[in-house]
Order: sequence, then structure tokens, then C-alpha cells
Amino acid sequence: MISVKNKHIPFFSVIVTCHNRAHILERALKSLLLQDLQDWECLIVNDGSTDATDAIVQSWLDSDNRFRYLKHGHRGQALTKNAGILASSGLFITFLDSDDEYKPDHLSIRKAMLEEYTHLDLLHGGVSIIGDPYVPDMNNPNQLIHLSECIIGGTFVFLASAIHGLNGFDNVSYGDDTKLFEKAEHAGLSIAKTDYPSYVYHRDMPDSLCNIRKEL
Repeated sequence: MISVKNKHIPFFSVIVTCHNRAHILERALKSLLLQDLQDWECLIVNDGSTDATDAIVQSWLDSDNRFRYLKHGHRGQALTKNAGILASSGLFITFLDSDDEYKPDHLSIRKAMLEEYTHLDLLHGGVSIIGDPYVPDMNNPNQLIHLSECIIGGTFVFLASAIHGLNGFDNVSYGDDTKLFEKAEHAGLSIAKTDYPSYVYHRDMPDSLCNIRKEL
């Protein structure tokens, strides 16, 4: 735990972006609240939702001051994540997609790894998949590939200075996670992958970005 002039700097900044996910958002937020590591802040970034997201989020803001809320017009996933990155204050920046969830030890396991391997700029991996494990290949949308072959951005844990140095996500409609990972590799960042499956990736939602892509 680190404090500067009595202001606590959380170990993790968790960025949750959402667009019309009021019906499912609370599952993700509850999984964060149930973490066995509580040294985090959460930035919920509303990407121009037209549903009841404001009301849902307000109840979380009222109950816990670690939750913060940003909103803007619809810009897409990549730019919405970047807004969260810019507003973050944690030592490490990570993500939780609004239709996914964490197992209770997700953050504590990651913190232990980062404290053991202090040279890391990026830790990723460790997914439990619920639903269809096949998604369109970003290089050939007509071909499906297994998620084990993919970079899953929800699992990214970046040293804050490292992701700021990369200028965040590129504004692409699909594959923004892979693009950022490639930038990290090209920049020579220290990267490690874990297989501990504590990030729960839900592929059983009809409005999942990958499901929508499969229908195009």
C-alpha cells in the first residue's frame, strides 16, 4: 500500500467499459467487490449508453468510494478504454469487460506474480471460458480460431507507465487487444503470461462483440 500526501495510490486500477450493458454490468462489479484483495479503484466508463446504466452505476458510487464514473458519447471500445487509462491513478492498470467477471483470487494472484517478478511491464492470460470458445480471426474474419490462440485484453495487467508510454489502444473496430500487445512487443516491454484461469470470459452473451462479428 502506497500513499502520497495522505492520498492512497491503489495497486490496481480496474477499467470497466460499458455500452448498453445495464442488464449485466452488476455481475462484473460484484465479482470485483468480492476480491480477496481490496487494494483497487474501479473506473466505470460509459460509452454513450442509452439504457439504465446511469442508475445502476449510481448505486455503486453511493456505496463505495473506490468506484468512479466517466461518460461520453459513443466512441467505441478502444477510445473508451483509453479514457479510463487516462483517468487511472493505480500502479497497475487492468481491465474487466462488462459481461465478464473475476474469480475471487484474480487480483491477489496477479499481485503476487507482479511482486515476485518486479521487472514486468505486462502480465496477461489465465482465462476460464464460458460458452463458445471460437471467435473470428482478426486477419481473416471468415475463419474461426480458438480463444487459446488469441490475446485476451481483459486479462491485461499493465504497469501504468508502460501503457501510457504506448499511448493506449489503437482506434480499430476489432482486434484492439492484439494491436496493443503487438505494440508492447515492438517496444521491447517485459511481458509474461500466466495460465492460472481466474478471469471468467463469458462467450454466452448474444451482444458480445465477438458474437456480433461472427454474424457480419
